[in-house]
Amino acid sequence: MELEIQIKTLPTQPGVYQYYDKNGTILYVGKAKNLKKRVSSYFTKNHEYGKTKVLVNKITTIKHIVVNTETDALLLENNLIKKYQPRYNVMLKDDKTYPWICIKKERFPRVFLTRNVIKDGSEYYGPYTSVRTAKALLDLIKELYLLRSCSYDLSKKNIEIEKYKVCLDFHIGNCKGACEGLQTATNYEQDIVAIRNIIKGNFKESLKLFQQLMMHYANEMEFEEAQKIKEKIELLANYQAKSTVVNPSITNVDVFSIVSDESYSYVNFFKISNGAIIQSHTTEIKKKLDETDKELLELAIIEIRQRFNSQSNEIYVPFEVDLGNSIKITVPKLGDKKRIVELSIRNAKYYRQERFKQIKIVDPDRHVNRIMAQMKKDLRLSVEPRHIECFDNSNIQGTNPVSACVVFKDGKPSKKDYRHFNIKTVEGPDDFASMEEVVFRRYKRLKDEGQNLPQLIVIDGGKGQLSASLKSLDVLGLRNKIAIIGIAKRLEEIYYPNDSVPLYLDKTSESLKIIQQLRNEAHRFSITHHRNKRSKGALVNELEHISGIGKQTVVSLLKHFKSVKRIKQATLKEIEAIIGKNRAVIIYNYFQKK
Repeated sequence: MELEIQIKTLPTQPGVYQYYDKNGTILYVGKAKNLKKRVSSYFTKNHEYGKTKVLVNKITTIKHIVVNTETDALLLENNLIKKYQPRYNVMLKDDKTYPWICIKKERFPRVFLTRNVIKDGSEYYGPYTSVRTAKALLDLIKELYLLRSCSYDLSKKNIEIEKYKVCLDFHIGNCKGACEGLQTATNYEQDIVAIRNIIKGNFKESLKLFQQLMMHYANEMEFEEAQKIKEKIELLANYQAKSTVVNPSITNVDVFSIVSDESYSYVNFFKISNGAIIQSHTTEIKKKLDETDKELLELAIIEIRQRFNSQSNEIYVPFEVDLGNSIKITVPKLGDKKRIVELSIRNAKYYRQERFKQIKIVDPDRHVNRIMAQMKKDLRLSVEPRHIECFDNSNIQGTNPVSACVVFKDGKPSKKDYRHFNIKTVEGPDDFASMEEVVFRRYKRLKDEGQNLPQLIVIDGGKGQLSASLKSLDVLGLRNKIAIIGIAKRLEEIYYPNDSVPLYLDKTSESLKIIQQLRNEAHRFSITHHRNKRSKGALVNELEHISGIGKQTVVSLLKHFKSVKRIKQATLKEIEAIIGKNRAVIIYNYFQKK
């Protein structure tokens, strides 16, 4: 049952999933474009391969890490397999799986593709999951900038003593001849700065120059060369410069983040070793008092680092924390470090969402209590809105004005308590007066019958509809007994009595989602009643307008034939059998003429 709930509440984002057995041993690591869909397939398919059946039978726990793209998932899967070497994964023998682009630390740096990262101060960018993409990027760089390909030691002394001579690359125009001093180190370094920007993805200016080069070839009628350039531009448009998951400049670091609600906090932990995420863990903390996120995160960092025996000397966090002087605390502001902290926050948020879904299944009371507490806080109410009623008016071109009242109890629709209202005292399409009438009728009846009043009334509309409703509550003496708000459709702003400044809730908040659900349900219920009323009126009116036909005859016909359409298609004898010959002739002739 627990495993089933874990699968049901998985996110649909790309990421990496990990299967564990009852002893907590990792069995398998896999990547997915859609985590929920991929993991579910293991438990719904009939597996012909014996080892897969055995694997599925051993799984007791599923963990996952959400990432931004499929490429990130591929790289992270690679790192975790190397770290844990799960029994059911294909073993990866070394770290040369993916290529990197290297800018060598030397005078007149070379730029080349490598699968071997050497810590000699050189710059490494990647890894690239596609060799084709990396080569296309290098080709682009070589088209735009003339770089040396030789491995000569181009020190200042060697150039001055003319130790080297220019090679074929210089003669065919692929190099500027730095070995003979024909290009300065400053000029070469300017090209390296531009290349570094291209590799990082900031290639707007360079791409513009490349497009100009393509047009130049086209104007010179060199269409084959122009086509080659075009293909490289298209490759670059689809290429991902580097992964946010792996960056060789970030080594031996712990990353922590926290998200909170009224009762619980969720802390995510990433362990980064040699530039790669090798561990992810999220824990739930129940608040005892009104602890701040800073206090909870400090406690969680100490506990989690002890649990996982972390020896990292640096920690990335979303805000300043106080952990003493022995650990370096970094709050990244931009770049890859910032993106890794953001990824940690995303994983904490997804964990919280999954916990909400799981709790909704296994502990619905706790789920309801949390939602109600959140709504009380978000909507600035004095009590939890356990009983909410929402009103909506409906009329089309002023005809058949109706209103609807829908009721939510504990955040869920209570359909047996829904009510329809036909507007009685208002002539024409007057939305304000209609709202005033139905609110008065609804709560006068509840008051007279001694029924329970709601804690919150939601009016579908802005200031006008809210003011009209308040008049009715004033007359009934309920103004201070029931909270009332209006929700406008345009920007989902929430209005309060005697307050001209609306409240804007977070678009993703559960409080706003329940208010929107109320409003949409009231609109649907109102429109349905209005449609039924118009349809019924149209049917009855057409039959009653036939001279010599009364209401009782109409009722008899509709009771038997069910619709006007069937009456039109009926024979004279079929109609005569229901209402007699004389009236049957009148109706039959009426529809025949039409």
